[in-house]
Parts: sequence; C-alpha cells; structure tokens
Amino acid sequence: MSDKLNEQELVTVLSVKTKVDPKLIRLVLKHEQTFINNAKANAKGEVDIDNDDLVDYVVAQRDVKLDEITVETILDAEMDYLMDKGLAGYID
Repeated sequence: MSDKLNEQELVTVLSVKTKVDPKLIRLVLKHEQTFINNAKANAKGEVDIDNDDLVDYVVAQRDVKLDEITVETILDAEMDYLMDKGLAGYID
C-alpha cells in the first residue's frame, strides 16, 4: 500500500470516529507532523512526545479553528488507529 492510501484510510477512519471534516483532520495531522519533526530524539533515538504540548502546539496554529478537546480527540483516535496497526505505542 502506498503512503497516500494509508493517509487516506487514516483520515477516513478518523473522520468517521470523530465526526470532524477530513480537511480539518488533514490540517491537524500536518501540524502534528511538523511538531514531531522538530522534537529532539533521546540517546536511544526515540522521540518522546508530550500529548499536552502537542495539542497546545496544534491549537496555537493560526489556520486551526478547532478547540483543544476536538484536536485531542483527533490525536487520540489517530494513536488508537496506529496502535491497532502496530505502528505506534506508548513509552512507560
């Protein structure tokens, strides 16, 4: 499967789960990716993302007109999706 197809599937799943417009979900995911790309890895090469910091960052973007709860719901649904696919997990 191509990345585009996976992204389309992800956006569709998140839209159904959260009842949020796919365009808005794509915007949240774009800002999330920027935040992650700018995060610093630890000595093991792992990047620890604080969910509250991520939500604050996304909500602070000028083009995002969603409230904190909605952004958090989208990101939580994305994490559930990625964990179901075996692509992500939480660090204890």
